[in-house]
Amino acid sequence: MEIKMILNGRQIIREISPDLLLLEFVRAEGCRSVKRGCETSNCGLCTVLMDGTPVLSCSMLAARAAGHRIDTLEGLTAEAEEFIGFIADQGAEQCGFCNPGFVMNTIALLRENPDPTDDEIRQFLAGNLCRCSGYEGQLRGIRAFLDSRKGGKDE
Repeated sequence: MEIKMILNGRQIIREISPDLLLLEFVRAEGCRSVKRGCETSNCGLCTVLMDGTPVLSCSMLAARAAGHRIDTLEGLTAEAEEFIGFIADQGAEQCGFCNPGFVMNTIALLRENPDPTDDEIRQFLAGNLCRCSGYEGQLRGIRAFLDSRKGGKDE
């Protein structure tokens, strides 16, 4: 079957099998930030934005993305670049494996709510699994980023 979509700002038209997962599709298109983790939709490593909303690409058929805009971290590097530094400064990227999912969800959160509370941040990121940290580093990084945007102090 043929699908058409916008992937990271460029029109894509491809022949695919009807059972191809979106995760496999975007990785075949060179989007290596999208990772296979749990394969049960519980870890957030495969998060992409579909029309600006986070979706888990491991549990979505590529055919369902036809006609939509799909963004991966490769397509959002300019938006994510500054924020990623704040995560690193807080020691929250110990192995870095979960970072793309956290960053994608944080971008979506900040687009929806530019000034979230700590509880709102925790709630939005609850679907991301990190085996290295206790999530406090990610929270501190997001808070430091938000404070810097307001002209506050980096912690």
